[in-house]
Amino acid sequence: MKLRLDLKLSQKLIMTPQLQQAIKLLQLSRLELQQSLAQHLLDNPLLDEVQTEVEEGEATATDEKVEEAPAASTQETTDETGTPEERESPEEFSASGWEEYFGSDRRAGDSEYPSSSQDEFPSYEQTVAKATSLEEHLLWQLCLSGLSEREKAIGRLIIGNLDDDGYLRIPLAEVVSGTEFTEADAESVLKDIQTFDPTGVGARDLPECLLLQLGHLGRNPMGSLGSRPGALKGSVVEGIVLHHLKDLEKKQYAKIAKALNVTVEEVFQATKIIEDLEPKPGRPFTNTQNYVIVPDVFVVKNEGEWVVLLNDDGLPRMRISPYYKQLMASGQGGTAETKAYMDEKLRAAQWVIRSIEQRNKTIVKVVSSIVKFQEQFFEHGVQYLKPLVLKQVAEDIGMHESTISRVTANKYMYCPQGMLELKFFFNAGLQRVDQPSDMLSSVTVREMIRKMVSEEDPRRPLKDEEIAARLRTQQVLIARRTVAKYRAEENIPSASQRKRFF
Repeated sequence: MKLRLDLKLSQKLIMTPQLQQAIKLLQLSRLELQQSLAQHLLDNPLLDEVQTEVEEGEATATDEKVEEAPAASTQETTDETGTPEERESPEEFSASGWEEYFGSDRRAGDSEYPSSSQDEFPSYEQTVAKATSLEEHLLWQLCLSGLSEREKAIGRLIIGNLDDDGYLRIPLAEVVSGTEFTEADAESVLKDIQTFDPTGVGARDLPECLLLQLGHLGRNPMGSLGSRPGALKGSVVEGIVLHHLKDLEKKQYAKIAKALNVTVEEVFQATKIIEDLEPKPGRPFTNTQNYVIVPDVFVVKNEGEWVVLLNDDGLPRMRISPYYKQLMASGQGGTAETKAYMDEKLRAAQWVIRSIEQRNKTIVKVVSSIVKFQEQFFEHGVQYLKPLVLKQVAEDIGMHESTISRVTANKYMYCPQGMLELKFFFNAGLQRVDQPSDMLSSVTVREMIRKMVSEEDPRRPLKDEEIAARLRTQQVLIARRTVAKYRAEENIPSASQRKRFF
């Protein structure tokens, strides 16, 4: 057996680090892109952020004032027309100069006191009131309670294990595991916590939560009904809460009345009481912050044509630092190791800038293709939204489907129809009865179902079969199970759950 060397020429597709970086930048959302660019500016000294035009204009005006200042002083020195007294007289203070000298926060009536600097006032973030959390609210009540220190320690453990809805989802044995406390001690403290505000907090399931609230009503749970005792024990409300919540969800009032041996009217009255209870006691303390979505592109109509405008507001504009560029061009980069480091950073900076430019061009191309396919939607609304898949856009602009998927992920568009995610325009289609070759968007069908449900008679809600039949009369070929699927995706309850009794 002989050993020999052979040369082979072949082509391979290799994911270079630069290509991986470009793909990563392409699929980032706007906020993630801002953070990534800020990190690049910190890591790479050769990257420099281009200032805005306003800041550049202010800098230019400042430079002009600095250049004019020596000339003005020279003119004052060489002026021989004025008397020595005039030349030596102090300048008059303007109102703005006076405020700058003493501070801009002087208030009326405070002239006899020295004004404090603006920096001494707290920032806006320090003055904004912070919403009280459920845990803080309960701990405050625990501190004011008459419990012993041992019981308060157990109470802190229990409160720390409550979820956002105010429920204790884990067993008490698990709460006190690893401590010196017993399960009986925890059970006793839990009963005290269940008397705290909000009513129903500390419950372990929904029936217990509702029963705690009913116990705090301080009146006959059946109201005006005289056929039941005033105490909660054995009342119709208790029977429904303990054994028939599932039937109540399905509005099977006759079944509940038969099981409890009462009239349907009594079940209606009990239902009204239960509807006024809060199934999630911690809901008022939930921190619901509204996050502002900044669009990546704007779609506007200009001279009868739809135009795609890239939104680069808030994103740092980067360039190669002029200082380092001049330093490298002059050959004064220092040692060979320093020059190699600067060359590496220069290539990295150039690639980042090119990747950002390519990302912006790709987004504009993809959105322009979407606008071309969905022009009727932008003109007339969601009823004219067409079925669209990634492959159609990819073939239109000559790119791969994976690239289109990355571009449309976590990107938003602002248009006359509102703020929309780019993924919104890609949906399946349903055949039309009159035109089998013409497809109707599933989003449009969902909107039609939602409209039918909103206009239905609450005493006789539409079933899935009836909705499918009505859609077929509107030339939409759809099955009952597809209607049920779309209804569930839109969080629309079933017909039995939407039924109302008046």
